[in-house]
Amino acid sequence: MSLGHFIRKASRNTREYFATEKIDFVPRIGPFSAYSKPKLGADLRSALNVTLLALPQAIAYAAIAGLDVIYGVVCSAVAAMVAPFFASSRFNVLGPTNATAFMLFSFFSVNPELQLRIPQLLPLLVLLIALCSMLGAIIKVADLLQYVSRSVLVGYMAGAAVLIIGNQMKPLLGLGDFVDPEKTATFFGLIWELIKSLIHTDWVPLLIGAVTLLIYLAFRKWKKSWPAFSISLVLGSAIFGPLIHGDIGPFAGQATFSTFGFSELIPTMPDLIRPDIFDDISALLGLALAISFLASLENTLMAKSISSQTGDRSDVNQDMLSVAFANLGSSIAGGMPASGSLTRSSLNFRSGAATKAAPVYSGLFTLVLVILIAWSRETGLNIIDYIPKSALAVLVIAISFSLFNAHQIRICLRSTSDDAVVIGLTFCSTLLAPLHVAIFIGVAISITLFLRKASKPYLTEYEFNEVGELREMGEKRARPIPAISIVHVEGDLFFGASELFRTQIQRTVADPAIKVIILRLKNARHLDATSVMALEDLVHFMRRRDLHLLVSGATKQVYKVLKRSGILETLQEGADRTQGESNIFLTMPSNPNISTRDALKRAQQLLGTKKADVRIFYDPNKHP
Repeated sequence: MSLGHFIRKASRNTREYFATEKIDFVPRIGPFSAYSKPKLGADLRSALNVTLLALPQAIAYAAIAGLDVIYGVVCSAVAAMVAPFFASSRFNVLGPTNATAFMLFSFFSVNPELQLRIPQLLPLLVLLIALCSMLGAIIKVADLLQYVSRSVLVGYMAGAAVLIIGNQMKPLLGLGDFVDPEKTATFFGLIWELIKSLIHTDWVPLLIGAVTLLIYLAFRKWKKSWPAFSISLVLGSAIFGPLIHGDIGPFAGQATFSTFGFSELIPTMPDLIRPDIFDDISALLGLALAISFLASLENTLMAKSISSQTGDRSDVNQDMLSVAFANLGSSIAGGMPASGSLTRSSLNFRSGAATKAAPVYSGLFTLVLVILIAWSRETGLNIIDYIPKSALAVLVIAISFSLFNAHQIRICLRSTSDDAVVIGLTFCSTLLAPLHVAIFIGVAISITLFLRKASKPYLTEYEFNEVGELREMGEKRARPIPAISIVHVEGDLFFGASELFRTQIQRTVADPAIKVIILRLKNARHLDATSVMALEDLVHFMRRRDLHLLVSGATKQVYKVLKRSGILETLQEGADRTQGESNIFLTMPSNPNISTRDALKRAQQLLGTKKADVRIFYDPNKHP
């Protein structure tokens, strides 16, 4: 094959690959003529409900990540506004989430030398996440997310919840000054530090947290439709914020958050022109890949969960692109990583959102509140300064318990032993390794167990019965022709199954009576380079022992793979094509046994015998 022909063929295959289910980089805006007042009203009501949840959650997730409040609220506003223009789902709301926030915290905890440079590194990290997600959408990585076991995500979320709860115990118990941050990079180090510091527990933040929690639980019980998280945070801040800022009694000096100003809202592009940029990219790329993977996985699962109730079609690669643009916007605006929020998206759906405009309105409402917060600093009101860290900590702990989905955990533990192993090892990985590593450990374990099951092709010896039909050969029946074995191969012959396939065939030819193996590949699927090379090794192995290998029932796809790879010539060695001889016989849909009959005749020719009459039963009613 000439170089020019190879390039043209590769180019054509590449175009065909990207032509299927092409993603759209142009913002998707529906016809304005179809947008009515009822839809506007429904979208605005939904947006208001989502905003009441989004703003306090953004503050909470920034706290989980160990960042200033502004990073969370900016991401919540920008991601919600940008993502819908590129998403396929009309209910997805993107912004900061529990899992991605704590993955960020986990990374910088084990890399304290980078923690001091967060203001400089965070925009670069979010940009890398955007680029990873964009590349993933282009090459359709999101299609592969369906092969990631839900057991991985369930185990990961449960482990992340344990870590989040453990870290939020520091502000809740007032132990921030007594816990060594360098020794809390791992879960067990954190627990040991907390135990050692318990003697310094401050009852004041514990009281603030307890009262806030009681308010939260009361609204969850008696006013389930109300935004309990937002209301309890506002009421807790209204009760204790003035006491703290008024330096009243034991409340004086209690930790609160800091209000940001307009100067901090100025969008900043990541600094890409500096000498150490590639060192920083190298340090952050693993984390960027992990957050991109987790964000797209969360977004995909959320979109599919909601679309199963609405009947909408979800395009996972297009939704992955929306994650990319949401993070691109957050990077420019100075926010933290954005992901698909299950709680806000579910609320958007339950609130009756009619179109993709609802998340955009929610982002705009959030942006207005962000501007009001900045204005409060200019006027001296400093709204955020009234939020006690212990009040937010107890609410974060409360919502973290929702990550323990008892129903899903029970299903994973009881369904199969593999699921139980995956969820257990993933959970342990989150406690022992940084979260950006733990998520891939869980995925690797899941894929390994899957490949162990999928890489076992089904090989059975067949014979012709009295009427000429192929049947599975019984243990007590001798082969009609002892020197010929007809082996039916069924299942996947991809790289994971190739070695097992070759080993089983070699085991079959260990019988000294066998001189010819006929491989029926009619139901063999997914041949790849590894399986082709295994087949080539098998041909050479048999020829060194003066044995023959024939292929029957090959589909056009199998034939095409064998021809393109060049092994077809190897397989055909010894066959005089001018005399009509062949070592490979294609399947005939009208009568699948014809190819095996022809292969059997070729085998008899190779053996120099015509023993046994070969008959093929053909029923036109069965094979139209």
